Amino acid sequence: MVETYTIMVFTNSPARRPPLAPLAFLLLLCSPAFVSPSPLASPTWGFRMDPPEGYGLVDGDGKDRFSFYSPAEDTRLDVVVYAAVLRRDGSRSENPYASVEALAADIQQRLNNQGRIKPFTYRNKKAVLLDLAFSGPGGLSQGYGLCIELEAQKPQGEKPFLLALSYGLAQGGDKTDMHFSVLDSIAPSPQERLVPGPITEYLYPRGTPRSVPLAGLPVQAILYEQDAAAAQAVVDREFAILTGYIASEHWKEAWIRFYRAIYRDSFERLSHAAFMLERFWNIPEVEARELAEKALQWVQSFTYERNLQGSDFVNLVSAAVDGRGDCDSRALLWALILEQANIPAGIMVSPHYSHAMGLADLPGEGARFTLDGKSLLVAETTTAVSLGRISAQMRDPRYWLGVSLE
Repeated sequence: MVETYTIMVFTNSPARRPPLAPLAFLLLLCSPAFVSPSPLASPTWGFRMDPPEGYGLVDGDGKDRFSFYSPAEDTRLDVVVYAAVLRRDGSRSENPYASVEALAADIQQRLNNQGRIKPFTYRNKKAVLLDLAFSGPGGLSQGYGLCIELEAQKPQGEKPFLLALSYGLAQGGDKTDMHFSVLDSIAPSPQERLVPGPITEYLYPRGTPRSVPLAGLPVQAILYEQDAAAAQAVVDREFAILTGYIASEHWKEAWIRFYRAIYRDSFERLSHAAFMLERFWNIPEVEARELAEKALQWVQSFTYERNLQGSDFVNLVSAAVDGRGDCDSRALLWALILEQANIPAGIMVSPHYSHAMGLADLPGEGARFTLDGKSLLVAETTTAVSLGRISAQMRDPRYWLGVSLE
């Protein structure tokens, strides 16, 4: 049967995150530190974090201390900022800790923690990873903690410290993927918003840069020796977490977060590749749609590959180098290339059609999908059709979920 491709315009409402419980919503609303339930962003301290779905705020002072709990996972997330305090008389107290190492050592002592302390450096920021194993009222708790420097306060130049502890009762089973995902979602400052997270960089140091050919093109790009392995580890970890939400009311939000986590991890890894592709195609800046078409033709040429025994998602570094991947790998890679060229992009996915497509804010004719109030052009990445074409058999917007990547 020959498929028919259309340029029909269709819209759909973007998925919205469910509201928090009244207490959590009130605390966040009144707090100068947090303005968004998920991802959490702190205009006061500059950091951001994107924990898995289902965490609700259960305690905190509405400023520097927050405790979240996930009933589905029976895990807790405690977040505290330690900083110099401005007194009412105008004077400033000192940070109670001289360094993140001192903070970690104090937490170790206060919890009587039996796990190890592992100092490291993340993007020129001092950090410490704690293995948590301590006894509490409910028994032995296990998990991980992260102490990390935040951006220096101006004009004093003093650095606040962020402490994040992710843990749960040991009898609940191994939750390492969940704990690592929580902590890896932390971006200490806006500069780390689109770079690999601190846990991934600790586990997979980037290594030596090297020039690597991109799939099917006479183009070389700088990648690091650990980039592909690290990117795949993030995919596998986040997929393991996503599978826990299959029957959850939060499955849409969890699916969106899955792609958002992969996008964040891969954005910087592929920044030079995206630059070299744009240079190779030599498209003037005003011809954004032509660049999108060239990038689309490139990912359409990839070998179709699925792994039904695993995450079924080829990491974006391997996709770009090896020229392989399923529909969502290609769509996300295509959207990343466009975003690197300052073209707003996203993807849309459908469990009903078992398919994914790219989305971009571009002019011209073609099928469109409404996401976050914008009418975006669709991109089919697995069949050699032009931008804006969609199979007539997949055009029902009720079966598509739009994914914003940031």
